[in-house]
Amino acid sequence: MKIGLYFGSFNPIHIGHLIIASHVMNNTDLKKIWFIVSPQNPLKQSHSLLNEYDRLHLVRIATEENLAFTSSDVEFRLPRPSYTIDTMAYLREKNRSDEFSVIMGSDSFQNIHKWKNADKLLSQNNLVVYTRPGFEVESAAPNITVLADAPLLQISSTMIRNYIRQGKSIKYLVPDVVEKEIIHSGYYRK
Repeated sequence: MKIGLYFGSFNPIHIGHLIIASHVMNNTDLKKIWFIVSPQNPLKQSHSLLNEYDRLHLVRIATEENLAFTSSDVEFRLPRPSYTIDTMAYLREKNRSDEFSVIMGSDSFQNIHKWKNADKLLSQNNLVVYTRPGFEVESAAPNITVLADAPLLQISSTMIRNYIRQGKSIKYLVPDVVEKEIIHSGYYRK
């Protein structure tokens, strides 16, 4: 089965993530998308990072009604910090009949040279790159699918966390079930 891997902190997951995943599904031959919750991104600071199991729970409830979307804790079982190249090797070993593609924005793609074993990652894996303003992808190898005109929203997890700390509404920025869980559990208030 062709599976897209959407890596992220998802701190928290929001409708922008879900819209991108839907766009990728509608414009590729992928049959499923796994939302890979990264416990610790080596390129990001973790001081405002919600516990990985709580973030996984938010991803799970955000995606559970879409049978093509799955939440994944695969990186929780791997050494930290998590590196995409290591996760890909692990997944290929455990799921030999599946074909994986890494989903990323063109902003991340332009910085991929900073990733662990970037050359190997690029040569051994399929990528689906959705374009973001100011980060154009000029030429792509045959294993890289570039999706132009992705429906991008100016929403970020940082903005959502700030709204929560300020006591502002996050309605319509995250799925209703995620908003209810954040309020109920008191996530991101501090």
